[in-house]
Amino acid sequence: MHRFLVIIALLAFSCQSQKEETASGNEAAATEDNIAVADSLAHAYIITDGHVDLPYALKNKDFIAERDGDMVLSNDGDFDYERAKAGGLDAPFMSIYIPASYQETGGAKEFADSLINMVEDIARMHPDKFALAVTPEDVRKNFAAGKISLPMGMENGAPVEDDIANVEYFRDRGIRYITLTHSKNNQICDSSYDTTRLWNGLSPFGEEVVQEMNRVGIMVDVSHISDSTFYQVMELTEVPVIASHSSCRHFTPGFERNMSDDMIKKLGENGGVIQINFGSTFLDENSQKVREDMTAYMQENEMDYGDSAAQAWMNEYMNENKFWTNIDKVADHIDRVVELAGIDHVGLGSDFDGVGDSLPEGLKDVSMYPNLIAELLNRGYSYEDIEKICYKNVFRVWSAVDSHASK
Repeated sequence: MHRFLVIIALLAFSCQSQKEETASGNEAAATEDNIAVADSLAHAYIITDGHVDLPYALKNKDFIAERDGDMVLSNDGDFDYERAKAGGLDAPFMSIYIPASYQETGGAKEFADSLINMVEDIARMHPDKFALAVTPEDVRKNFAAGKISLPMGMENGAPVEDDIANVEYFRDRGIRYITLTHSKNNQICDSSYDTTRLWNGLSPFGEEVVQEMNRVGIMVDVSHISDSTFYQVMELTEVPVIASHSSCRHFTPGFERNMSDDMIKKLGENGGVIQINFGSTFLDENSQKVREDMTAYMQENEMDYGDSAAQAWMNEYMNENKFWTNIDKVADHIDRVVELAGIDHVGLGSDFDGVGDSLPEGLKDVSMYPNLIAELLNRGYSYEDIEKICYKNVFRVWSAVDSHASK
């Protein structure tokens, strides 16, 4: 009932505000007004985020549910329960991230299972706060109950191994999207980061994997894949796809990990959604240059990023060279997608807990989604537009994939 009243109040405010602005020809309401409205919208609407790397971050801390269960309520990473509730985050896709090293050493499937078990443990340990979700309807029910949903996506198709039956296995385990590869070419396709181009796109097995994902109801995630792989996926898929945590190459020329204008247009024609990554190096060419300079310095001086001396030097260098971009740049990327493909094809895919210290000013953790909503309001986005960006666009793709599989 509280959420219903909030929405009614917002709609009333919106009608009056939009009438006044239309009459005067002005832009969105003053920033201070939009901050309050944005916070209300963040809690009235479902917010889904396509990619949060909490499971792998906890794995690196040797997380054991029975011992460390409260770590997800309040911790020093980018995500915890308290800040997620403050920011209005309702459905963060938990990234089941598989490092490319498992493609060489083996054990990718077992590692994926361990992270899935961890997410299940979080929901089991805190049933009043978290719940698993495998459909948009699950998320809606959890939202109505005041719980944060934990849908899962698998980052890197390596755990499928060479057995097509594993696609359905992971769907049964709760996986609802698979990022086909990560930093290296794998058995499915080529990676945007790997210049060897093993397959020049999808492998023959990768074509089977895409078709099987369509069949069983797992969204195809085109983040991390090479350009040739993307276009081959577009030819093959029978349903819309997502880019769970990518941004626009227009702002980062030469960075193939982001999507080109033509790819974004193609994604829109497919009915898909690109969920904008918040990492500064995904958003800003200058941030990429600073990162490259730091990497070169480390190599020249035989230093490791984990060294205390290296950390001190990096912090000073980043401050002097404006490494962090700001929230305006995130909105610029959203604007670009809307210009190219339309409002129905953009969402949020922060990469929280996955991009280290590169998050922009104003979006440093999961408590700060209202800041981005306020910026979108400042730029003239309507409440309906913001609702689409927050969840409706992704839910449309998710539902379409489920519907196709049910047939």
